[in-house]
Amino acid sequence: MKQTIKQTAAAYAAASLEEAKALLRTLGRIPAPSHQEDQRAAFCRDWFLAQGAEDVTIDDQKNVILKLGPQDGDLTVFQAHTDVVFPDLDPLSMREEDGRLYAPGIGDDTANLVNLMLAAKYFLREKKTPKNGFLIVANSCEEGLGNLDGTKAVFAAYGDRIKAFYSFDCYLPECCDGAVGSWRYQITCKTQGGHSYGDFGRPNAIAILCRLVDTLYRQETPKEAWTTYNVGRIEGGTTVNSIAQEASLLYEFRSSSQECLAIMERQFREILQSCENLGGELTVELLGVRPGNGPVDPAALRRFTEQSDAVIRACTGETPKHMPASTDSNIPLSLGIAANTIGTVRGGGAHTREEWVELDSLRDGIQIVLCLMLQNAE
Repeated sequence: MKQTIKQTAAAYAAASLEEAKALLRTLGRIPAPSHQEDQRAAFCRDWFLAQGAEDVTIDDQKNVILKLGPQDGDLTVFQAHTDVVFPDLDPLSMREEDGRLYAPGIGDDTANLVNLMLAAKYFLREKKTPKNGFLIVANSCEEGLGNLDGTKAVFAAYGDRIKAFYSFDCYLPECCDGAVGSWRYQITCKTQGGHSYGDFGRPNAIAILCRLVDTLYRQETPKEAWTTYNVGRIEGGTTVNSIAQEASLLYEFRSSSQECLAIMERQFREILQSCENLGGELTVELLGVRPGNGPVDPAALRRFTEQSDAVIRACTGETPKHMPASTDSNIPLSLGIAANTIGTVRGGGAHTREEWVELDSLRDGIQIVLCLMLQNAE
């Protein structure tokens, strides 16, 4: 990385720190469940317009898209998601203590989004035009059953014009360079049911699902890549003295390999078939699919990640931590496009209501995002 880029980004990040803190305190209170990010999307659009943006819109998936530079050729995407895992529609709780800001979703992903917004403001303020087009995206639907719908919409709209992709998510100094894909299902069992004493012997929906779970947990996973499965929720029945008429469960399997995901899908269907004659009617609903790694050129991805690593080291003095994960980068990686998901804030407690971030770490985060943008602008 050029020294002039580092110096420019460091000076701007230091000067913007207090503004970033204030923006985080405001944005962090705005509720944004997946598929219901309307308030945050409107806030981000209006904020960009107030900074002088001329081309910023909200698409049908509630993605806020700011366009910088020429839009008729190759594009680089810089994005952070607006949604949080909590269903709240009222303002989110927040407290500040010892240099930390505590709030649901404050690090995942609100603080990373703030760093992206402040870095984009530099380009707006300086009227700096990148050589190739940028898409600055505050995207929807990263969390849970959002199923990465926001990022899918970006790629549906801009297709193979996107040549590089950066998502800002997680904590410093993480750099995700691999996609953990997943398939998620709800399985429901229905039976005749009845009285626990008078109708004893009739099939029980809960018992049938327990047999299914037992069989699922006896399966062997593929060895080509780390592959997991989980039953995360089971519910149903009526009372202690009733034979359960209906019960359901949530099941997922994950892997960084598309081939392993295909094997797990085939095994899942075979296990379901083996449980079809236990006296209940089984129905399966596919809740969501997150694709795993696709045909990415390993050497190209390695070079791309090395550039991200160099920026993280230069801005923080820390060694980047690499791991595959389930993030917005799953979509480009599944399509063979180089992508990283980079943490730009120090914090902890993700996906809990006690999540926190170190407010002063916003400075490092702004610097990282701006360095990446300035490098790609040349």
